[in-house]
Amino acid sequence: MTSTKSEPRAWRANTIDRPESWYYPLSDATLAALDRDLRGWKRDAMPVTDLVASDALRTAGTIDGDRIRAALENGRGFVVVTAGAPGRYSPAELTAVYWLVGQLLGRPFAQNVQGTLLYDVKDTGQDVRYGARFSVTNAESTFHTDNSFGDDVLDYVGLLCLNSAKSGGLSQLVSAFAVRDELRVKLPAVLELLGRPFHVDRRGGVRPGEQPTARFPVLHGEREDLLIRYLRYWIEVGHEKAGEPLAADQVNALDALDRVAAQSELRVEFMLRAGEMLFANNRWLLHNRTGFEDHEEPEKKRHYVRLWLQRE
Repeated sequence: MTSTKSEPRAWRANTIDRPESWYYPLSDATLAALDRDLRGWKRDAMPVTDLVASDALRTAGTIDGDRIRAALENGRGFVVVTAGAPGRYSPAELTAVYWLVGQLLGRPFAQNVQGTLLYDVKDTGQDVRYGARFSVTNAESTFHTDNSFGDDVLDYVGLLCLNSAKSGGLSQLVSAFAVRDELRVKLPAVLELLGRPFHVDRRGGVRPGEQPTARFPVLHGEREDLLIRYLRYWIEVGHEKAGEPLAADQVNALDALDRVAAQSELRVEFMLRAGEMLFANNRWLLHNRTGFEDHEEPEKKRHYVRLWLQRE
């Protein structure tokens, strides 16, 4: 199936708008307001996450924020934001700019039980087989959504690129609307099964009194209510922890979902460059990062900063 004019979110690689349209440079007015907020931040020497977008920035950034949110909610579901010419900001300043731009789009959301709001995504040599998240390895992560194990729905994922890898590390995106359309036509029984709850490992993010797994459907809903929450490895580990091995039909359903999501005709892929900020709708976009080879020099190693946001 192909997407229709009535549902632009069900895009495929051959129906999505041209890549140059994905880039959203911030306006001069927004940049000037950001510069003023940065001066105050430097003067007060506060942590980045204590920095609150000023009323002046929110006013100046209204048009930019509205355009970005419209794309996230009703368009392709993702944008790449740029803040002035390359080199305008130092890495520390760029992280602060990213934090402030995020506040124009939503409310920052804690990414672990420690309350981390800005999360460094870089290879630390850890292994997912021993409890690590994919974000701290160089392994390909498979198509997934973030916070699939969390009780609260995560609306937007941000990724700021400070350094890209020596090779690999491409960002890939797939619309769950397109995935759902494929399954509805070819495998409706799979779609029905994915709408039932699965155990999901909480990945060490267990608070006192909570079970080690959460239970959520993988893919369910229609139009505005469509929601996909998925990272297969967390489901497999979750069912092991719960003492409920995945049934054959569940394995087949997850296999089918993975096959459809991995179809090249459904996805777009690109490399984020230093200074670029990707914001993506986490409710109905699946994302993946290909494996990568890193630089030897510590100062050149791949380094992204992740931000989670909930709509206001």
